[in-house]
Amino acid sequence: MQWALFEGLPDEEVREVLTIARRRRFGRGEVVFHQDDPADTLHLVAKGRFAVRALAPLGDAVVLTVLGPGESFGELALVSPDGRRSAKVDALEPAETLSVHRMDFDRLRARRPEVGDVLVGILAAQVRRLSTHLMEALYVPADKRVRRRLLDMARLYGEAGEPTGATVPLRQEELAGLAGTSRATVNKVLREEEERQAVELARGRTVVLDPDALERRAR
Repeated sequence: MQWALFEGLPDEEVREVLTIARRRRFGRGEVVFHQDDPADTLHLVAKGRFAVRALAPLGDAVVLTVLGPGESFGELALVSPDGRRSAKVDALEPAETLSVHRMDFDRLRARRPEVGDVLVGILAAQVRRLSTHLMEALYVPADKRVRRRLLDMARLYGEAGEPTGATVPLRQEELAGLAGTSRATVNKVLREEEERQAVELARGRTVVLDPDALERRAR
C-alpha cells in the first residue's frame, strides 16, 4: 500500500514510521473518533472508506470528505500535544487503518530525527488539500463543484480508480456537504445530468455513466 502523504520521502523513513503503526479494524458505521475528542493518533487508510463529518452552524452533521485506501486522516495529532479533533470520522463500510500514536512517533523521532521529514510531508499535503478546496469555494460555481466532487467519489468507488460505471453510495445531502452547497443545488445538477444520460439516479446512490461528459462540464 502506498500513501499519498509519503510521496517523495525516502523509503527507509517511511518504513520506520510503518513499523510503529498498529492495525485497527472498523465495522460499517463504527466511529473512529468524535469531533472534539483528544487528538493523539494519525490514521493511514489501508482498506475501506471513511467519512469525515463536522457540525454545521445549525447543528447538522456535514460530510467534508470521504477517504479511501492510500489516504490518511488525523495528521495534526502528531504536532499538537493538547489538540482536539476538528471533525468526526466514521467507517462507511468494513475498513482498516494503520494507526500511529503521537507518543510512539515522538519516541521514533527522538531516536531517528530524520523521520521528522515525514511529518513535514504530512503537513504539506494537508495544506495543499485545504488550499485547493478554498480556491474552489471562492472561485468555482456550485454546479461545477458538484460535478467535481461526484467525479472524485466515482474514482474512489470505481474499480481501480475507473469512474465509468462506478456507483457512488452517498445521499444527495452528503454530496452537498462535499461540494459546499445545498441539497437543492445537488438535486438540480444530478437531474440535469440524468437527462443527459451522464448519470443514473437511484435511492441513496448515483451511478456515473459518462465521466468524460461530467468532466467537460466541471471545467
